Amino acid sequence: MIRVRDLMTVDVITLTPDTEISKAAKVLLENRINGAPVVDENLRLLGILCQSDLIAQQKRFPVPTLFTILDGYIPLSSTRQIEREVRKIAALTVSEAMTPDPVTVGPDTDLEKVAGLMVDKNLHTLPVVEGERLVGIIGKEDVLKTLLSD
Repeated sequence: MIRVRDLMTVDVITLTPDTEISKAAKVLLENRINGAPVVDENLRLLGILCQSDLIAQQKRFPVPTLFTILDGYIPLSSTRQIEREVRKIAALTVSEAMTPDPVTVGPDTDLEKVAGLMVDKNLHTLPVVEGERLVGIIGKEDVLKTLLSD
């Protein structure tokens, strides 16, 4: 049975919460990666920053949709959701744009579970942690490589 430790990349490109958005975008583009884990000085995983988090900055300001009933206004989206979108759009640092508490796997997680998470949750990259500490990363390309091996 193939495990994450057999496929994961251990030399992980990471970002820190205070990295500027423009620098983070440059890191992702120059390294041709979809995302990078965000860690503190002890390699404790804080979040993940993906290209989609950066693309969110190109969105227009979300205008809340309301409808009226009996002279009262009812929002169709939550205030918390709108606030989260506004923060991403206006983000200057990685901590403001990243996805906190990302889905993770451990080194002993089997490949079937990884594939299931990637498909079911539409994820391209999964941080590999032991406790809260980042020890590697596994991506869709790593999983696809198993199809080529004998």
